[in-house]
This record gives sequence, C-alpha cells and structure tokens, in this order.
Amino acid sequence: MARAYGANAQLLGKFEAVYGTTPVGNFIKFPFVSSELGSEQGLIASNLLGQGRDPAQPMRDVIKVEGNIVAPVDVRNFGHWLKALLGPPDTTGAGPYVHTYISGASSLPSLSLEVGMPDIPAFFTNMGVRLNSMQLSFARSGAADATLNCIAQGETKAAVSGGGVPTVAALTRFNQFQGSVKKDGVQLGNVTGAQLTYSNNLERIETIRSDGKIDGADPTIAALTGTIDVRFADTALIDAATNNTPVELEFGYIIDANRSLIFTAHEVYLPKPKLPISGPGGIQANFNWQAAKPDVGQMLTVTLTNDVEDYV
Repeated sequence: MARAYGANAQLLGKFEAVYGTTPVGNFIKFPFVSSELGSEQGLIASNLLGQGRDPAQPMRDVIKVEGNIVAPVDVRNFGHWLKALLGPPDTTGAGPYVHTYISGASSLPSLSLEVGMPDIPAFFTNMGVRLNSMQLSFARSGAADATLNCIAQGETKAAVSGGGVPTVAALTRFNQFQGSVKKDGVQLGNVTGAQLTYSNNLERIETIRSDGKIDGADPTIAALTGTIDVRFADTALIDAATNNTPVELEFGYIIDANRSLIFTAHEVYLPKPKLPISGPGGIQANFNWQAAKPDVGQMLTVTLTNDVEDYV
C-alpha cells in the first residue's frame, strides 16, 4: 500500500479568469517549503434531549478552505505570489525586467492551487484562492522564506492531476545574508532582526449556500506592519519615534544588479520602546512599526528585478 510523502508532493497553480473557476491548460509548478492549505469541515454536537444519555449523531458544519503556504523567496517564482498579493505589476525593461508592484489595488486576482500527492494518488484543487497576507523575516543567516496566508472558496479531489504539463522556472533562492534594511535610503546599522507583514484583511462573504462555500474573499483596509530589532548604538530611531516623525524603510534582497527584490514602506511610524537592561551585555531596542499611505503615492512598493518577461 502506497503512503504519501512530502518529498513527492507538488504544488501547482494558475491564475483564474473567473473567481472560483479552475482554468484549463498547463499550470505553474511552485517550489514550496510547507503547505497547510486545504478544506476542513467540523462537526456540531447534537443538542437533542429526551433520547437518553447517549448523544445523537452530530451535524456537519460549514466548509472552510484556508491555510498557510511557506514558499521560498526566489528570483523568478516569487513574482507570481506578489501578483496574487498586490495585483499585476508594471513591467519595464528589456532584460533584465523590472516588475513594480504597488499596494492599494481595489481588486485582486485569484488562483487555483493544486496540492498533489502522487503516491496515493490524490490531487486536491483549491479554487478561488486569494492571498490574505504575506510575512517575511530578515535575519543574519539562513534561507529567505515567506509565509502566505490563503483563503479559498472550495476544494475538489481527483485521482489525476489537472495541471497539464506544468511549467517550471529555474530556481534561484535569495538568502538572508543578501538582505539589507535601509532608513530613508541609508543602510541602517546594528539591526539584528526584522520582519514585515502585508495583509489584505480579506473579508469572507459567508452567504447561505447549499454547498457550504463562500461567495468570495474581498480585500478591505490593508495593513503593513513589522518589527525592527537593533542594538542600541545611537538615538536616530528613538528620536523619530519620540517626535512621531515618519521614516521610509526599505527591506531588500540583492544578488546583483540583475536579480533583486526590494520592499519599500514609504511612510513608517515608530513607537517609542523601552530600553531594558537585563545584564552586562548589549542593550537592545525593539520597534513594532506601522506604515501608512503618504499624501502622494502608495503605502508599499515592491520592485522585483529578474529575467522573467511578464507575469500572466
């Protein structure tokens, strides 16, 4: 009897022309670290009385299709996830290509994602997938990964893959040692760790339907938040926090001039943190920042430079 192994699992995806309608043709094969995306349906305990002490059978609850996908932050495939999170990019150049994504789109594209386990075989297609949020962490070492929170409309199971002949892009990962954090265009020193989270704050449209599905997942007010952990060596960030002076923060991964990924939060507000002294070692300051939309422009700009001509 065959058993499913993560080593043989696959994640295929394609953008939908109509929300919740799985497209035909060849899907994209996405590299991934882990996936919790799938449907679940809980049970509601019986509330009947007069049938003795043993309970009657439970009732089925609504179907929820959601979960996190952890994906590598790479040069080529990551552009598809950014498109799902922020909308299609504005692409310029003739190789290398510069893809510019901006926050604030009124509508977002949806995907069909197939989580396949060929050992069984069983292939679970999640349709109407929208990205609720993306979280990235910056550290001194290790691989760069992103946690993608997904909300889908429904899921179907099949014995064969519906992804056709998947297209596969050469994988070139960004690593944490290629990361940088800048304040107002200048490298920020003494940073020991950082994190940013962009959320679309999707609202599930939970209408009454016989199939238990949602009607959609619509974006509401977006949020861009994060943390910066620094060794206390100067008062530049403390002064900005004390005076409520907004700053521009840039988080990036750069391999060379032709391969880079830059997240720019244009107007960031810093809270004034405590500076606890817990021993003879260095003193650390932790800033939980929040971004806002400036008077002109957008809250977030993401620039991906690579050799991919477009993201369809």
